[in-house]
Amino acid sequence: MARSEAGPLQASLVDGRFSYYIKYMSTGESVNGVPVTEEQIAAWAAEAEAGCDVAKLKERGRGRPGRGAEPSQVVALRLTPDELAAIDARAAREHKTRSEAIRDALTSYVA
Repeated sequence: MARSEAGPLQASLVDGRFSYYIKYMSTGESVNGVPVTEEQIAAWAAEAEAGCDVAKLKERGRGRPGRGAEPSQVVALRLTPDELAAIDARAAREHKTRSEAIRDALTSYVA
């Protein structure tokens, strides 16, 4: 395997093809605080070189999952800092997002 240095990138000739990857040993790169090893970089490079199944990517769709059969509509709403703080406190107590807390309150109100 022949190697040539190119700054923080390292090119390796493997089976007649060049594979470029970040050289861990000189940069000490990490992902979410976990050091990236040469083995992980090689696995990522192999995965990238193998390509991806475009049909499979299209199957999962785009954006957030729907909340129902119909598309949802975004509604803008102005709230005071005190109102937001109260909603956020309630959401935190119930381990919910701000949006979930607002939807729950709206559902109770219109019921």
